Amino acid sequence: MNKIIVIGAVAGGATVASQIRRLDKESEIVIYEKDRDMSFANCGLPYYLGGIVNNRDLMLSATPEQFNNKKDITVKTYHEAIALNAQDKTISVKNHQTGDIFTDHYDQLILSPGCRARTLPFESNRLFTLRNLEDTDRIESFIEEQHVQKALIIGTGYVSLEILENFYYRGIKTTLIHRSEQINKSMDNDLNQVIFEEIKKRDIPFRLNEEITNINDKTVTFKSGHIEDFDIIIAGVGIEPNSDWLKTSSLKLNDKGYIPVNEYFETNVNDVYAIGDIIETFYRHTKKRTSITLAWGAHRAASLIAENLSLDNPHDKVSFKGLLGTNIVRVFDYALGSVGISESELSDYNYTMIEQTQKQHAGYYPVAEPITLRVYFENETRKILRACAIGKDGADKRIDIISTAIIGELTVDDLRDVEIAYAPPFSSPKDIVNMIGYKAQSK
Repeated sequence: MNKIIVIGAVAGGATVASQIRRLDKESEIVIYEKDRDMSFANCGLPYYLGGIVNNRDLMLSATPEQFNNKKDITVKTYHEAIALNAQDKTISVKNHQTGDIFTDHYDQLILSPGCRARTLPFESNRLFTLRNLEDTDRIESFIEEQHVQKALIIGTGYVSLEILENFYYRGIKTTLIHRSEQINKSMDNDLNQVIFEEIKKRDIPFRLNEEITNINDKTVTFKSGHIEDFDIIIAGVGIEPNSDWLKTSSLKLNDKGYIPVNEYFETNVNDVYAIGDIIETFYRHTKKRTSITLAWGAHRAASLIAENLSLDNPHDKVSFKGLLGTNIVRVFDYALGSVGISESELSDYNYTMIEQTQKQHAGYYPVAEPITLRVYFENETRKILRACAIGKDGADKRIDIISTAIIGELTVDDLRDVEIAYAPPFSSPKDIVNMIGYKAQSK
């Protein structure tokens, strides 16, 4: 019998196992997951801490028992892969509940170990990171048991900004610090000004170019010399790939520890695939290599891997077209979204930027709010490289339109011809997307 082993569950591993079982009723499928929970709503965790989602059960997507009963897939939690021997097609696994280490053989291996949260070099029972449901439970218990009133959040990525918002709504007085002036790196930094405006509007203290130098129980000392007490500290200072255990294997890693894959999510080792946050893949529209830790790519990869493994003829394999990194975050009243290459990667191109600000729908219709759309395009080919949108309403719609335009290989000029559903509550006769196309004519 063919045996497929999946390392890591959650979005990538659990999904690929499910998709394989949908097409393959015969193979034995085993998932090894080092943590307690195999599948949970990762992106929803800050909203559970804020009470926006008040039912913890909604955070759990599936259990090992459900996978076994409904899909005939074996899931072993608290089991961590610690070594890969590609020549023998075996992995070594440690059972963290018993301490036992054993070897298992695979015919196909799918790596989805994800990333871990970076930690700060301080020992404190008040310092937390948020990466999984176990972290969430620890934070929630601490808040309840310690009657937390005052919090410090370190970092300004998605998770930090979402926790900041949710702590505010929960009534926890929160301070935000960041070690530089470059925040929310998915957006053009000048467009992030609305984040500070939203924070100031709510009298939330924040300091840039600030770091912690010491934690003594509640007392935190900062690089600036400022000293202040906090009940809880949440650090959102980036992630690192869970690939240390692979460094002694024949599997190739890049200089940051991510696993390069091809358009079929194959690694450099036969019958070994990789999926999710751990991989280095490529942009759809520029073909440049990148690592993007977003859920859409993991789910798309899961479907493609499953489909290709089920084929009788390997020459019929379906290839991945690449990522665009389409993303969005809400910070109080504003949404900030972007798509395409990063702001720092624009320097590799001869490009022009077009920006338009106008109301998200007819100006005479109630609650008309400004929205800003910024599009970067390559001068020679006119193809769209990147776009950003901010606004209280409609930013997500416009970023999704630009994402679709890039997939369809439309040029910036083609945006004039995008026919957008119009009625006064929804848009304008010449939507902001169209206006970018018209403005591009003069460029």
